[in-house]
Amino acid sequence: MIKKENDVSNEVGQTVNENEIRLVKINKMNAENKRPWPAYKPVSTTTHGSIEEFEKDPLAPKEVSVAGRMIRLRDHGKTFFGHIQDRSGQLQFYLKKDDLDPESFNNFKNYIDIGDIVWLKGTLFTTKTGEITLKVSQIDLLSKCLHSLPEKFHGLSDIEQRYRQRYLDLISNPESREKFKKRSGIVQSIRTFLQNLDFMEVETPMLHPIPGGAAAKPFVTHHNAYDMDLYLRIAPELYLKRLVIGGFDRVFEINRCFRNEGVSKRHNPEFTTLEFYMAHGDYKAGMDLTEQLISYVINKNLPSYKISFQDQTLDFTPPFAKLTMEESLIKIGGLTKDQTCPANIDTLIKDNNIEISLKAPYGSKILALFEHFVEGKIVQPTFIIGYPIETSPLAKRDEQDPSFAARFELFANGMELANGFTELNDPFDQAERFKMQVEARQHGDQEAHHYDAEYITALEYGLPPAVGVGLGIDRLTMFLTNTSSIKDVILFPTMKKINE
Repeated sequence: MIKKENDVSNEVGQTVNENEIRLVKINKMNAENKRPWPAYKPVSTTTHGSIEEFEKDPLAPKEVSVAGRMIRLRDHGKTFFGHIQDRSGQLQFYLKKDDLDPESFNNFKNYIDIGDIVWLKGTLFTTKTGEITLKVSQIDLLSKCLHSLPEKFHGLSDIEQRYRQRYLDLISNPESREKFKKRSGIVQSIRTFLQNLDFMEVETPMLHPIPGGAAAKPFVTHHNAYDMDLYLRIAPELYLKRLVIGGFDRVFEINRCFRNEGVSKRHNPEFTTLEFYMAHGDYKAGMDLTEQLISYVINKNLPSYKISFQDQTLDFTPPFAKLTMEESLIKIGGLTKDQTCPANIDTLIKDNNIEISLKAPYGSKILALFEHFVEGKIVQPTFIIGYPIETSPLAKRDEQDPSFAARFELFANGMELANGFTELNDPFDQAERFKMQVEARQHGDQEAHHYDAEYITALEYGLPPAVGVGLGIDRLTMFLTNTSSIKDVILFPTMKKINE
């Protein structure tokens, strides 16, 4: 989609748009053997780097060369003030006709526009207003921009256009650039934390012959050479556990997952997760490690564990709160044990129009109550434990009460942030759980797991006692950048096709 240009008047009063004016300039340049998109010119520093270097010794400024996109330009006749922008920031420049050779000045005056990428050479000085500025001795066009940029004071205000044309958003909205820089820092902090604990980063398949690793609807594709359907991965879990079986007993992966489900402020069909697996640990060790990881990331990227998120202050100061699911139904959901007992739970479900079959297992009904009455009300970071075993087909049973899974989930501000459990390593128990999932699919649960015979075979070779944790990178970034929509922390979110 190309944004409609603003109309302007030419020299004879005809209405033309900015794109047409720039095309005329390009045609003139080509006619004069002047290249609108020439070869690169080397730069000596960045805009921010030049400012830092000048501040070290402002009395002896060195000649520098920089390049960037011209985002502002003020014409004073024979002098010009403007700003260029690169990855490091912005730099004001001052250009005077008498400081350039006539051809260079005419090229600048006639052919260079706001939005163009330019190369500048000169020395820095400080203006009367105190702004460090480049006095230009040479300017060259590096890349012609054919369209006008979004309005300077309001940036790119069309939300959908920001997502579809993210490059325009990054050019015009400094807060967007900073948000994605922070996301990069968050991911780097996660890697550093895990690598410092001797975790090895790995890559596992994106195309799966059997969808698995989480309860979700998959995207389906077809491999022509093998004439077989494949599925974009829902989660990397079953492959990562194969690596633990193979002897890589501390592994992690940061990569994409795909779920063919709804789109909302919290959900995008394509999203990024961290999953890590550690042998010789249980879900309690997983909770500790998750808490340490998040604390480390916040400490490296924010000034405080107390985070402003929308209209809340979230306190990620460790330790995080812990509640069993049963406790949360009472303390947060406002329910009683009598309401949630097997004899009365169906009445509660019907009275509140909760979408779950009354034929579902009791544990699945308890989870449905939690999602309806509790999840959206959790504000501060809270670990929920005591998940019914029916809802956790890949988790080991709790040692004290086998009707529960050795599992936790971390919630904050009504959103799930992490999920982890002691890994089920009994191949016979896992086979039975898969069979139960197959039965659930036969009764209409399209998100139930498939039976994965190859994974069962892998388990038969021995998976050591282990814990696995999954954490949503996009949602963590939302929290740490005070962002309400997941689309604002994904560079290119999934969008509907434009009707042409």
